[in-house]
Formats: sequence, structure tokens, C-alpha cells
Amino acid sequence: MNVKSLVRDPVCGMQVDPERSPHRFTHAGQIHHFCSAGCLHKFEQDPAAYESAAPASGCCAHQASTPPAAGAIWTCPMHPEVRQDHPGSCPTCGMALEPEHPAATQDDGELRDMQRRFIVGLALSLPLLWLSMGELLPQRLQATHWLGHQQAAWLQLLLASPVVLWAGWPFWQRAAASLRHRSLNMFTLIALGVAAAYGFSLLALLAPQWLPPGFAMSGMAPLYFESAAVITTLVLLGQVLELRARAQTSGAIRALLALAPAIAHRLDAQDRESEVTLQQVRPGDRLRVRPGEKIPVDGVVLDGASHVDEAMLSGEPTPVAKRAGDAVSGATLNGSGTLLIRARRVGEDSLLAQIVRQVAQAQRSRAPVQRLADRVAAWFVPAVIIIAVISALLWLHWGPPPAGAHALLAAVSVLIIACPCALGLATPMSVMVGVGRGAAAGVLVRDAAALEALSRIDTLVLDKTGTLTEGKPSLRQLLPLPGFDEDELLRLAAGAEASSEHPLARAIVAAFLARGGTLPATRDFGSDPGLGVWAQIEGRSVLLGNAALMRARGVDPAAFAPLLAEHGGDTRVLLACDGQPAGVLRIADAVKASTPEALAGLRGAGLRLLMLSGDRRDSAQAIARQLGIDEVIAEVLPADKTAVIARLQQEGRRVAMAGDGINDAPALARADVGIAMGSGTDVAMQAAGITLLGGDLRGALRALKLSRATLQNIRQNLFFAFIYNALGIPIAAGALYPHYGLLLSPMLASAAMSLSSVCVIGNALRLRHLQLDAA
Repeated sequence: MNVKSLVRDPVCGMQVDPERSPHRFTHAGQIHHFCSAGCLHKFEQDPAAYESAAPASGCCAHQASTPPAAGAIWTCPMHPEVRQDHPGSCPTCGMALEPEHPAATQDDGELRDMQRRFIVGLALSLPLLWLSMGELLPQRLQATHWLGHQQAAWLQLLLASPVVLWAGWPFWQRAAASLRHRSLNMFTLIALGVAAAYGFSLLALLAPQWLPPGFAMSGMAPLYFESAAVITTLVLLGQVLELRARAQTSGAIRALLALAPAIAHRLDAQDRESEVTLQQVRPGDRLRVRPGEKIPVDGVVLDGASHVDEAMLSGEPTPVAKRAGDAVSGATLNGSGTLLIRARRVGEDSLLAQIVRQVAQAQRSRAPVQRLADRVAAWFVPAVIIIAVISALLWLHWGPPPAGAHALLAAVSVLIIACPCALGLATPMSVMVGVGRGAAAGVLVRDAAALEALSRIDTLVLDKTGTLTEGKPSLRQLLPLPGFDEDELLRLAAGAEASSEHPLARAIVAAFLARGGTLPATRDFGSDPGLGVWAQIEGRSVLLGNAALMRARGVDPAAFAPLLAEHGGDTRVLLACDGQPAGVLRIADAVKASTPEALAGLRGAGLRLLMLSGDRRDSAQAIARQLGIDEVIAEVLPADKTAVIARLQQEGRRVAMAGDGINDAPALARADVGIAMGSGTDVAMQAAGITLLGGDLRGALRALKLSRATLQNIRQNLFFAFIYNALGIPIAAGALYPHYGLLLSPMLASAAMSLSSVCVIGNALRLRHLQLDAA
């Protein structure tokens, strides 16, 4: 294409070839060309607004208020390998392409165009039916009672031609593309059927002497203008219903995109506040989030405290407490407190953007179960054409008179009813809706293969730290000796640990601060990484550590013995004050509150549960006993975890692995399905097929329910599509005529074809209302 011949769309700014684009509009003596019907419609509403303003960047054929960035890609939902840098139709199936990265709003230009064509087709097809019904009506209502046969025939041509040639023009374009690309599809069959009916009628009207006598009915050749027009109108109706349903399948992505707020409150170096758009926010900016506002970007809290509702990302309804140092995610809802945050990830790097990208990619992926449909579709259309030809020949030789007319009707009916649209839509629609439903519930699916594999697992291997437990130590119990109470024990321990960066020290200090305490003054702090810490607190000498530290400083560890019994895998920290044993602090990695409920649901779903941990055996077994897990493998290295997964697979088990750490990544990749905690590391999430944004195992149960329901939905759709064609093609060919005298008309075949596609999409849309939290 000569670049110099291109003109700019005044609405979206896209380069348009004026010789190829049918969308144009003349205003104030100037001809404007548009990339799509959507842009044309917008310009028609207010031409002055677009003539005076600089055009936006990108095409809006599929994106109304948010044009795509440079380099935007359009792809086919049924054939994701089809990719191009402009909107159009899929060369393989003829379906309209969709943007790879959807926008928060969706332009319905194609839908409006199809609706206009359908309305025109319907308005012209109704009088056509009246003209063609003939003897089926009382004589005074017959068209021939008011018009002669010849005048009625010419009027049929006049009414049918706009329907077939204008209203059905998109189908002719797609059929031509299917022949040009040597990829026969549903539009090939539609075009053949309509062309046969319309072409034969045109020949019968203009040159009836050229037709064989076998086509004559009551002394003249029959006309099928009404069949050609009604078939076109019904196919347009099917396209309108399909486009509406397809728009609903991407509703999950649009809902996610709509979560992001439009503006942020940015503070400059002098703490002056100004409103900026999200596009103006940069990493490192300080932003203020007021009560009830959405957090604009991913960041970390610098000051303030509040509870943040993260349900829109994680699916969990309980707000999460946030204070200085805690991470926050964009699009989550701030509670009653004011937060000052520092932006970390913005734009395409934000968690919301990553979720949207992954959901979009997963919706376009192909499930392995679709391979059967792909193999059938490869030979389906040629087979249908052969069946139509054979049907016509059989009717010509053995059919009742007029044999030629019956042969034509049978061939057209076979071509129309056998359109493989329902077969092609069976899997993609279920995957799109299922992945979107999962995203709304905090279950992020990487691709359709992971969703299908998850539905078949029978064994779930669970990492302990960060998956079953919180993943960080916390103070579980204070055990003071006589002469001390819990408050004094915790105050002395927190004061001694205030200067330490050890995880156990942070757990002690956090517990003290959570009770509203103020850290006491400390001096002469010292530490030994293998023993513990010591300090002077308000004139008192405090030791905090293990038994070896006590012995080294002259304190008898035996005094602590009564408090060290029944060790459950947790850590016991000994505290002495002024050389006297004061008590023991019990620190452990707490089990997540949601874990017992999740494990009960997973057992109820028929899964075998196995804990796999690199922690000490006594610690792992203590957690397993608490949770009722019978199989425990502890003290394993990352490579050993992978070996355990491989051994289970060799035993014939279908294995899913749930984990959150870098050390879990190899096992997550080795498992049939990896399930990563959204609160874990990026490496783990990249290795997994499923990510649980809420960070707890209830999400795994949701994912399992979703996968099983989606695969069941796909099988229902495939069964419906196969059984529809298995029954419809013989009936259309005339299998019922010898016994019942029934021959399916092309108009009924067209209605049945459209209905089959709508039923498949409607069945897929049921997944939007799937109750993932139900017992």
C-alpha cells in the first residue's frame, strides 16, 4: 500500500486507506474517511468537535473512550494465533477481531452496524414473505390477487436485492476472504447457500428458458428470493445476539479496568498537594489517599493507619489493616483513615495492569480439550459441501417432482444448517467467561491449559511456610515465672530487642507495640547471632536468648525447664533479669486463620493432601497435627521438592503444588499445575499456572471449583454443537422425507443455525454466576 495515499481518521487519528474503507462522511464540503463504523457514528453526532480538536491516537473500532497505544494488536478469540495491527475480520473463521489489551469501555460500532443491517433486512423480508406465500393465504390476501405474477416476481427481486447485497455485505466480504486465504468457514457455507438461492431465482426470472424442465413447478420455475433474504436476515440476527453475548464475556476485564481511580493527590517537596492524572504519577511520588478513596497506584505506606478493602483484587471481603511500612495495591479501597503512600509501581507495571494482561492472555489461550474441535473443523466445511452436493444429486435422480427445485432446497438447507460457528465457539466462550469469573474471585489463571489440568488433579502438595502459615514469626504466648507478669516480661523483651533486626526480635517488638506500649530506654546493647541479645533497661540487666546464652552469663537454664515441656516445633526464647530467670516467650509461625476451612473443603473435593517443607521435622509435624494432615515430608531442599512431585507423578497421580517462595518455583513448574500465593514471590507466581491473589488456600478451592465447572461447561457446549450437526445435517438433506414427507426449508435451517450459536454462548455465560464460595 502506498503510504502517501493514506488519510487520517479525524476521530481516532488512525491512518485510513480512502479507497478501501467504506466509512466516509461529507461535512462542510470536505470528505472525511473513518477506520470503522464506530468512528463514523461519533463524527456524525458532533462533527465540529472533531474538526477543531486534534485526533486521538489509535483506532477506536473496539475501544470507545480509551484508544489503544501505538503498536496495539487485534486478535481473534477463536484463533489467538491470528494477530494484526488494525481491526478487521479473522482470515480463518471470519469473526471480528478484538483488541489484545481491552479498554475500560467498549465501543459497540460493529454491533450498531449489524443492528442497522438487521433492521433493514427485517423490514424488507416481511413483505417478501407475503409476496411468496401464495396459496397459503386466502385469495383476497394473496399478492397475486393485487399484482400479476410477473409484477410480484420483479417486486421480490427489488426487495431481496438490498437485503442480500447490502445488509449481507459483511458476509460476502468474509466469504471472499475465506476463499482467498483457503480457510473455509461458516461464512463460506452461508455465502454458498444464499448465492445458490438468489442466483437461481435471478436466472429463473431473467432467463427461465435456460433451466431444465425438472425445475418447473406449475408451469414455471420457482423463485427463492425470500429464502435468500430471510436467511441473510436471520444470520444477521444471530450476529447481533452473538456480539451482545461476546461483549458480556469481556465484562470481567472491563470491570477490573474500571477499578482504577481517575486522579491522585500528589505532594511536592514543600508538601503542597495537587490533583494529577494517573498517567502523570511516577515511581517515588508521594500521594495522599483520603478516607473512602481508592488507592491510585501500588506503593508503600509512609504515614497513617487505616483498613483497606482489597476484595476487588483478592476476592476477600474482610478489610486489611495497613500502617507505615505496609504495601498497598492500586484500585483497592481505603477505609476511614488517611494514608500517605510512596508510589512504587505505576502504569503497566502495577498489579492491576498485570492482572488485566494475564486475564486477557488466558482468555485467548486454547484449552487442550479444544484439539478435538480443531481436528473436526479442519475437514468439516469441505465435508458439508460434499454432503450438500450428494444430497442435491440424490434428489435430482430419486426425488419427487419438481426434482430440481427439491434438490436445490436440500443443498441450501445443508449448507446453512451445518455452519460450524457453534463448534468453534464452544471452548473459547467458556474459557473467556471462566477466566473472567476467576479474576473477580481473586483467582488468576495463566492459561486455559492450567485451568483444564487443575480440574483433573487428585493430589495437592502444600508448602508450609507462607502457604499454610503466615510466613513470618509472631509472638504466640508469654510464660512468666513467679515474680514477673506477662506485661513486664514483654516490656523487658521488647526493650532488649528494639535494636535487633532478627525476625524473632521484630515479632516481639511488633507484639509489644500492638498492645499500645512505649519502648523503654535502652543502653549497652549487645548481641551474639548464635545466642541472643543483652542490654541495660532502666538500670536492670536483661538477657534474652537460648539456653547457651544463659549458661554463658551464669544463669541456670534448668529453672526454665517447666516452661519448655511439650515443645511443638515453635521457638522458645528465655529471658533473665538481673541474673534471675524471668520467663519464656513462645514464638511461632502462626497458621493462617483461613487454612483449616480451606483444607476441609479440599478434602471434601476428594484431594489427597501432602505437606512438603524445608523446615525442621518437629516444626512441620506440629503444624500437620494441628491441621489434620497425615502425610508430611520435612527438611527437604528445593531439588528434593521437585523429586517428590516427580515421584508422585510416576505413581500415576495428577499433582498440584501450592507454594509461595523462590525455593518452591522448581516444584511449581514441575507439577501438573502450580498454585502460587499472591502474597509470595514474583518468581513463584511466574512458575505457577494459577495465582491466588488473596494469599490463602480458600482461593485454591475456588480455583478447583472454577476449573471443574468450566470443563463441564466446555463439554456441554461441544456435545451440543456435535449433536446439533449430527441431527441437523441429515434432516436438512431430507432424511425424514421418505417416511414423514418433511423437508426442512432453508429459512428454518438458518434460524436453527443462529439459535445453536446463541445457545452455546448462553450456556458459557452461566459461568458468570458460578458460586465459588458455596459449600
